[in-house]
Amino acid sequence: MSPALPAVTDETVTAWALAAAGGDRDAVDRFVRALQRDVRRYVAYLAGDPQKADDLTQDTFLRALGSLHRFEGRSSARTWLLTIARRAVVDSMRHASARPRLTDTGDWQTAAERSQPLGLPGFEEGVALMDLVDSLPDDRREAFVLTQMLGLPYAEAAAASRCPVGTVRSRVARARLSLAGALEAAEPVRKAEPVAA
Repeated sequence: MSPALPAVTDETVTAWALAAAGGDRDAVDRFVRALQRDVRRYVAYLAGDPQKADDLTQDTFLRALGSLHRFEGRSSARTWLLTIARRAVVDSMRHASARPRLTDTGDWQTAAERSQPLGLPGFEEGVALMDLVDSLPDDRREAFVLTQMLGLPYAEAAAASRCPVGTVRSRVARARLSLAGALEAAEPVRKAEPVAA
């Protein structure tokens, strides 16, 4: 396992992308390592399927590295790459809907739940939060993940989503209201549960 990179600025990542486009192999490695985690988180949320995230991340980087020679730096490399990631997810969804896959288990949801690790600190809260975020409409979930979880500025999230900045702001605000409402609705249930002794 390679060591984690410290947080880098968008300007640095963009410079690496431009250097990589010029043939610098070290810059390619730094570019991929710097953005791999963000891309994986983004595609996992967009696809709604964490199991496909690795494949979608790989597809995103294959597409990006294949077209890196056309990257001119007019936007940040992060925005450019997340736009490619979005296209990869959309293409994957189109492909999946055109060719539905059969499964040999009748109860796939139970099988998936059994395969997840249990007993980790904060596991239940993390699952609950993921469920709430996943329950958001696609456009709101995308805007929320880009800005609140990946930390992109609203302008870059708008570029990645191919919509106006005001639309992203509105979607994030509505996502926050939906999440707050869902948490508030769940609070009386949690207070009513008996405390284990």
